[in-house]
Amino acid sequence: MKAAVLYEIGKPLVIEEVELDEPQENEILVKLEATGVCHSDLHFMQGAMPQPLPFVPGHEGAGIVEKVGPNVTSFKPGDHVILLVVIECGKCRFCLSGKPTLCVENLPIQMMATLPGGGVRLHKGDQPINHLFGLACFAEKVVVHERSAVKIRKDAPLDAVCLLGCGVSTGLGAAINVTRVKPGESIAIFGCGGVGMSAVMGAKSAGAKVIAIDTLDSKLEKAREFGADYIINASREDPEVKIPEILGEGADYAIEVIGNVDVIAKAFNCIRAGGLLVIAGMPAFTDMITVPAVQFLFGKTMTATIHGDIVAPVDIPRYVDLFMDGTFPIDKLITRTYRLDQINEAFEAMEKGEVIRSIIKM
Repeated sequence: MKAAVLYEIGKPLVIEEVELDEPQENEILVKLEATGVCHSDLHFMQGAMPQPLPFVPGHEGAGIVEKVGPNVTSFKPGDHVILLVVIECGKCRFCLSGKPTLCVENLPIQMMATLPGGGVRLHKGDQPINHLFGLACFAEKVVVHERSAVKIRKDAPLDAVCLLGCGVSTGLGAAINVTRVKPGESIAIFGCGGVGMSAVMGAKSAGAKVIAIDTLDSKLEKAREFGADYIINASREDPEVKIPEILGEGADYAIEVIGNVDVIAKAFNCIRAGGLLVIAGMPAFTDMITVPAVQFLFGKTMTATIHGDIVAPVDIPRYVDLFMDGTFPIDKLITRTYRLDQINEAFEAMEKGEVIRSIIKM
């Protein structure tokens, strides 16, 4: 089968034929229909986050189960699934306390680029090829642990709902689950890519006053379409000045989705006393955040979220239903669709800010 392999940090992905082993115990083989192009992959591909080479990136995949390994009870061939950037062991203190996105198995999988337990099912000859996020979705097929997938309704278009595997559910969850914003409260969203636009949708569905901040007018106008009440182009106006002009004070909540430490500090300055900043972007591994410590004396709080603090088996099917009934029009986030052999073009377009979200369609 074909896959996009990264052999050297900072170099283009190589599209080539690789071998995929049969699913082993508690694993499933999925024929992928589509995979979203997410900036988190780029962090690993450019070396901002450490990862053993070579590896196949891609973590917003959706497809159809072709085979199941021994002891798999959750899936059968023909099931439609969304693959998850975060795995849930179901047994650790975080999973049992309703916070599965903090599962103790996540960090080893993300740092080692293997399946749970250290397994690798991809190779080219004698060369093992690692699975980014335990998935490796820039490929025609994947073998993943069954806990890395969620079954969904079969009438949902996989080339749209694949985005729920990471970016869209992160944005929705950050706005709904983490802030718990109430009707009439204000929320400032820094960054209007796929995650930020999803946060706009989530906040608007909760009845919030939404302020969208970006440096590109094209993305800000799109944020208006998704429900933003106010927009600020940070290349022309200072959000620290403009937000109090709009609201009479700082925002009740802010969400930063870029992973830029300077923007994180700016967002923290834009919330009111007692306000909450949620970091939903992925900073580089060595980045440090600097903010005036005195602001914490004003009751301001800063937190972060992995995958929007969702409970995937519950929230993902629910988000799919809300997409299907028109509440969350996530298909409108898709600016371009590419083939697998155009994957490097897709990342170039993302870096240039030409797209909100792109899809690799197999």
